[in-house]
Amino acid sequence: MNNDPVLARLIDQVQTARAARGTLEIRGHGSKRFYGEAPRGAAVLDTRPLSGISSYEPTELVVTVRAGTPLEELEAALAGKGQFLPFEPPRLEGEGGRGTVGGMVAAGLAGPARATAGSVRDFVLGATLLNGQCEVVRFGGQVMKNVAGYDVARMLAGSMGILGLICEVSLKVLPLPVATRTLRFQLDQAQALDKLNAWGGQPLPLNASAWWNGTLLLRLSGARAAVDSATAKLGGEVVDDESAASFWRNLRDQRDDFFQLAATAVAQGGRALWRLSVPQTAAPLAALGGNQLVEWGGAQRWLLSDAPAAQVREAAQRAGGHAVLYAAQDKAPGVFAPLSPPLARIHRQLKTAFDPDRVFNPGRLYPDL
Repeated sequence: MNNDPVLARLIDQVQTARAARGTLEIRGHGSKRFYGEAPRGAAVLDTRPLSGISSYEPTELVVTVRAGTPLEELEAALAGKGQFLPFEPPRLEGEGGRGTVGGMVAAGLAGPARATAGSVRDFVLGATLLNGQCEVVRFGGQVMKNVAGYDVARMLAGSMGILGLICEVSLKVLPLPVATRTLRFQLDQAQALDKLNAWGGQPLPLNASAWWNGTLLLRLSGARAAVDSATAKLGGEVVDDESAASFWRNLRDQRDDFFQLAATAVAQGGRALWRLSVPQTAAPLAALGGNQLVEWGGAQRWLLSDAPAAQVREAAQRAGGHAVLYAAQDKAPGVFAPLSPPLARIHRQLKTAFDPDRVFNPGRLYPDL
């Protein structure tokens, strides 16, 4: 990316903001502006001009792509070679499109296959970052063998842009599965969790699951023989391919019935949408009431509720996990789970090391970062 005129303009904007003690909001399509603490940057650092696939080696299962590249553009290129992003990042509607690669990494959000395929950070091999001192630094590499700075590149996933501008990332990709099938079961939440935990300990080609309102949907993927064998063993009702693809696509992009209900409820005020991360074996969080959607084999529990934040976070902690205030009119309780003093100190030290003048995305992860 040396001698890149687009990057040079972005560096000039950061230098100007730094000299004026100003702040910047890093923004691509703006599809995830609702997520995290409210943006406080005084000016927008637009990543969209920093676009395009830098290199793609299908035989090596590695793609290097610039941060402003639309997700749809990247996924179309991968699909042309029979490959995909296994963690299924949500494609959310924003002001300029349905998400960029930089926003995907910075937010760290993954879709239905997260529990079996892995998270965003599991597929980040390397990254180029413009830090708060206007230095372009590189971590990791473009192949699995090059692990120098590997953990630093992965650390950018979920950082909400507070460490700097992600300019380019190298990602591991995988071939599309040969066969996919979706099964439907009528179960209450406790029964669904019991089934998921039992199936999780068996050699089955499980890929994704979702329970809501008395219905459990289970997606199988892999070799055709394995999918056929699992279908015969598990039973349930086979969902036709078109309906199944539509359901999983809408769930991934948070446009299915549950999320439509949640969007309306949050917009009207009074209720909030929470994302609880708990052990897969955690019992149903019945005491919280509300409307619940269960994903990731039981590890992700979406909760639409008017319950107080303290009650939700206490219930998640008792279950061995934590809760994130995903969408709400009032974010005064804080979006992300409070940090212990040692972890808070590490977060502050990292922010100081990468962005000492607090230029990038102030307060998006935690109010004091």
